[in-house]
Order: sequence, then structure tokens, then C-alpha cells
Amino acid sequence: MTLSPFSQQVQEAFSRRVASYEPQARLQRGVAWRLAGLAQRQGWPRHAEAPGLALPAGPCADLGAGTGLVGRALAAWRVPLPAPLLQLDLCGEALARNGAGPTLAWDLNDGLPPQLEGAALLTSSFALQWLDAPAAALLHWGERLAPGGWLLLAVPTAGSFPEWRQAARQAQVPCSALELPAAPALLAAAAGAGLAPIQARTLRFSHQRPAGAPPGPLAALRALRAIGADASRTATPLAPGAWRRLLAAWPEGGQLSWEMLLLLARKPHPHDPNGDPPCSW
Repeated sequence: MTLSPFSQQVQEAFSRRVASYEPQARLQRGVAWRLAGLAQRQGWPRHAEAPGLALPAGPCADLGAGTGLVGRALAAWRVPLPAPLLQLDLCGEALARNGAGPTLAWDLNDGLPPQLEGAALLTSSFALQWLDAPAAALLHWGERLAPGGWLLLAVPTAGSFPEWRQAARQAQVPCSALELPAAPALLAAAAGAGLAPIQARTLRFSHQRPAGAPPGPLAALRALRAIGADASRTATPLAPGAWRRLLAAWPEGGQLSWEMLLLLARKPHPHDPNGDPPCSW
């Protein structure tokens, strides 16, 4: 597997922090639980009266599965699937701790593996943003779904980290926050793949300071580092003096906010009478 320099950086960052990932990944765990709840409330196994809305036969996979938060949440919500949920991730150390299904080490920048052609369900949480071309990858994922297949997605988007970006502008230092995809571009990619939205929501979350942690932005930034989510495309790391200016310019309260796109979408069957989506893009 030949990785791009940034993918190599991402893999190494998560590998170094894999032991502390689950204890620290409170937002990631909460979003995985929310996604599984969306799936359960959709009532896939109960659609005897509308069989076109049930999950079709076919493979299922969690893309960028990490240690298996989404797979375990789906199991806890008792969401029945037509096949085991294949756990794909670039980080072998994370997959070694993943008990949510069969695992496969895979670079999602290379598309999807052949065994996921005609997928019944593709899930992904906190993974799409690490890819070289997130919108193109999402388009590809939608195209690989079977007619009647479902996409269950959570991804941080470009409205995240406004406090960090504001502080960087005020301190006149480069912002080393990861550049994130814009929600409208991702929704356009999903539509381009022929997916009909069932739910498409943009939500905001703020970093919650752990008990005993000092107030201020440093706790939020250290929380990113603690789970390995500190890889950046910025070529030159900030010098200590630049970091001090950045932290001094941080907005009062020391918060770090996330903008998250949660998307539940379906690929209609051709001439599907149930193909009209309940909401629009």
C-alpha cells in the first residue's frame, strides 16, 4: 500500500494515539450513537408495508471504522444488517482493537475494494475529511451502493473551528487546523451519485473540557492530539512564539466548535414509487 505523504501522516498520528483514542473520543462516540439511532428509527426491518425502503441484500461496511464505534453503536441499537459490517481503516493498530466486524486495512483514497460493489449499507463517521478529495470520494461511495442501498454519514465540515481561525487571523499566524470539506459540496456529490436524502442536517458541537483540565483553548487542542486527530496539511508547524500569540488571541471562553454534517440517504430503485425524498438538498 503506497500512501500519500498526508495519508502517511494521518496513519502515524492515529497509530501513536490509539491507546488513548476511545477514552478521549467523546464527541466521536456520541456522533456514532446518534447515527445508529437514525438508522434504528428509520425502521429498515419493519418495512413490510413498504419493502422498497428496506435494506437490500448486499455487503455492508464502515469506512474509516477505527476502533469500531459505529459498528458497536449499530449493534447496541439492534439494527439488523443483511451482512456483517466490514471494518475498513488505514490504521492497522486501530483495527486490532476493533471487534465490531471483520476488518480490512485499506486506503480509502484508492476508492472502495471490489467486494463492496453493490453495497447495501455504507457508514462513515469522522473519516471522510481525512481523504485527499472528500467530495469525489463521497460520489464514488454513492455510485457503489446497490439500488435501494443506504448511506449513513457523519463528517466535520468547513464551518468547524471558527475560534481557531479567528485567533490565527488576529495573531497573524498560519492556521494549522485541518481544511475541511464544505457541506454544500458534499451534498452536491451525494446528489450527483443519485442519492435521495432522508435526513440531511448540519449540527454544531463544542469541545467539552474534561474534569480537572485547566480552562482555555489549550485543553481543546490537546484533546485533538490525544486521539491522533492533529494531522495538518500546513507545511511548517508553528514556532513556540507563534503558538503563544495564537492562544493569547483565542476568543474568550477557550471553546473549540465543530460543524457536523449528518446525512442519511438512499439510492432509489429505478422507477421507484417511493423514490421521492422526504426532504430536499
